[in-house]
Amino acid sequence: MNRFDYVRPRTVAEAVAAGAEPGSAFLAAGTNLLDLMKIGVARPARLVDLNHLPGLSSIEALPDGGLRIGAQIRNADLAHHAQVVRRFPAVAEALLSGASAQLRNAATVGGNLLQRTRCSYFQDTASACNKRAPGSGCDARGGDNRLHAVLGWSESCIATNPSDFCVALAAFDAVVEIEGPAGRREIPLRDFHRLPGSTPDRETDLAPGELIVALRLPGEAAGFAPHSRYVKLRERTSYAFAVVSAAAGLRIEDGRIAAARLALGGVAAKPWRATAAEAALVGAAPGADAFRAAAGLALAEAKPSGDNAFKIELARRIAVRALILAAAGTPARLPALPASPFAPIPGGLHG
Repeated sequence: MNRFDYVRPRTVAEAVAAGAEPGSAFLAAGTNLLDLMKIGVARPARLVDLNHLPGLSSIEALPDGGLRIGAQIRNADLAHHAQVVRRFPAVAEALLSGASAQLRNAATVGGNLLQRTRCSYFQDTASACNKRAPGSGCDARGGDNRLHAVLGWSESCIATNPSDFCVALAAFDAVVEIEGPAGRREIPLRDFHRLPGSTPDRETDLAPGELIVALRLPGEAAGFAPHSRYVKLRERTSYAFAVVSAAAGLRIEDGRIAAARLALGGVAAKPWRATAAEAALVGAAPGADAFRAAAGLALAEAKPSGDNAFKIELARRIAVRALILAAAGTPARLPALPASPFAPIPGGLHG
């Protein structure tokens, strides 16, 4: 590990000023950053510790029925928060399907949004990776790429975003609040992460020194609570990153779908919001035929980036599964294996 300076700011303004200095990196729980530092992928000259800043560790009810969530809230605390479980159950399910219990107890909401890809070539400093070293190439293109992107990838990068939480946030129109040298601004979560294009090293819309201070879940998203699920297929159900995943929400009125939300994970460098599929579902009767048609639209632009054509059909099927489970109704209690397609549904439906 390289030598680095350590800074503990007292205010958000001090943190932003320190973070704007070249070579700086913000430190929350460090569950991803410190691992990358140990293997030489991340080499910050300065760590700016956010753990003692005031005002970033609260959950506030909003007038529209939504929630404002401080960036330093721990994932486990958010997943078990009564209002999140009741009003945004798919978000809770996504959080509980991510990583191990120990990591969820440490990891923060803001840090989750900034997770780096788990592409093995990105994590191997002996491999060519345009995300880690712009212009060096992409060894994943001709390597072991069965788990890589099938949507939105480019010749420069075929990595995927690893977050479960962000898939649910994208589906339900979460907003990211940011503080930076130029002041405060907001970005819809669905626009926060970037597709690789020719600049895969630019992973988010954050500018240097900008700091995530909070997330907002809108009250409108709570209208999907009776019919919303997160489904994740992984190679190890106890804890692993998604091969593919889907967050789905339906608002059903008089036997028809009045509104729909669908986002996919494990398929692109960002959570993939399937707006065409959502639009096609409006007015349809909830059922397998409508859901298969919507899933086809969600993956209409998908193409293999290597030895991963199977992911396209797998993502279609997970999207259909998520929609079927959402239509059946949110369970009153989260399954013992959250988000697993193999989990039995606990008794009773969400009220």
